[in-house]
Amino acid sequence: MHAEHTRSGLWPLLLDSLDPNDGEFRPWGSGEVFPEQMSSPASHDSVGVLARWWETYTAVDEDDMLDAGRRLAVTAPFGQTWPGLAPSRETTTNPDQLAAGFAQALLTDRPQTRLGLVAAASGAEALTAAGWAGPCNYDNAKFSAVVRDWERRFGARVVAVGFSTLHLSVGAPPAGEHEALLMAAEHFAFCPDNIWQDSSPYTLPAYAERITDAHRWDFWWD
Repeated sequence: MHAEHTRSGLWPLLLDSLDPNDGEFRPWGSGEVFPEQMSSPASHDSVGVLARWWETYTAVDEDDMLDAGRRLAVTAPFGQTWPGLAPSRETTTNPDQLAAGFAQALLTDRPQTRLGLVAAASGAEALTAAGWAGPCNYDNAKFSAVVRDWERRFGARVVAVGFSTLHLSVGAPPAGEHEALLMAAEHFAFCPDNIWQDSSPYTLPAYAERITDAHRWDFWWD
């Protein structure tokens, strides 16, 4: 279906459910999708979107369970300062072949996954066109704008999407420590739960180590 996209105009997405034993197959079977509430990804600048999210998630709240020092240690060495985007990388791997291999592996792990066909120009735009509402209470076209930028800069491809999960293959992931730290900052702004609720220690440097040379990015929102 991906090979036929240029003719059909339909982008294939693997659709995962909230619970493999859920007969409703949420959100897809239950209709918990809201394309009419989405703006256009083209109307959002990914740099500005990530910078604003970073400012929101690094703000120190007096009601926070962590004190200011421990909270800012999570995003060290940057603290509350948005460091900017990671540099683009040229891929030596065919991004579409890599995505196909990831899709096969994911289907083995999640046999309940279904195929969705979305009238969209790319995987990033398919997220908005499908009305995916994974990160609740947002105009999710902003997430599509960021993913579209990752498609361009790192050969990312949207492979699968669930109730509150997103799975990308990555043709040219960050390689060095500094690049990985900058990419970790982008991921934190995009999906802070990846750092806040992932494996200990819950810090950008630890997360950066995990995504260095990783050809797969997984996101989930609590």
